[in-house]
Amino acid sequence: MVKPIVTDRGLPTGDDLKGRETDVFNALVERYSLRVYQHMRRMTGSHEDADDLVQETYIKVWKALPGFRGESEWFTWIYRIATNVCLSYLEKRNRTNTVGFEPEVHSNGTSGMELDGDAIAHRLNTCVALLPDKQRAVFCMRYYDELTYEEISGVTGTSIGALKASYHHAVKKLEDYILHHRE
Repeated sequence: MVKPIVTDRGLPTGDDLKGRETDVFNALVERYSLRVYQHMRRMTGSHEDADDLVQETYIKVWKALPGFRGESEWFTWIYRIATNVCLSYLEKRNRTNTVGFEPEVHSNGTSGMELDGDAIAHRLNTCVALLPDKQRAVFCMRYYDELTYEEISGVTGTSIGALKASYHHAVKKLEDYILHHRE
């Protein structure tokens, strides 16, 4: 009987993965691609960039799949790859473009990042875009993705204390910007 591929713990690792890479990869893409896309979109502010980065993430996942040892959950492993891909992209973009990103604006005047067109969500997204890349990553994973500090620590390799401090600083910067800067 073939083991079902339904949960992280049920997915094979190490030697058990041999011969099942395609099935596992397909299960991972099916399970996590939307969450990875949403993470990338929040980090970059661009649908096109997010799509490209999701593809780059899954290429890296495919190449690294045989080496997955199961020391972390599949989700944590994929999110770590995705976050590193995104932070590398943002660092490269920041080196070549001294102006920060502006969320995409569609013909209807929205950025596509609002929650139900809510002006408050738009304002928050605009302010989040101004955070330093690593603070933005921590904020997005904690606030939007609702990851625990333990999960974020597994993704980033950063201590829980440092993550709490980073999140706190991000929230304070957002509060300051929202309260003291008008559009």
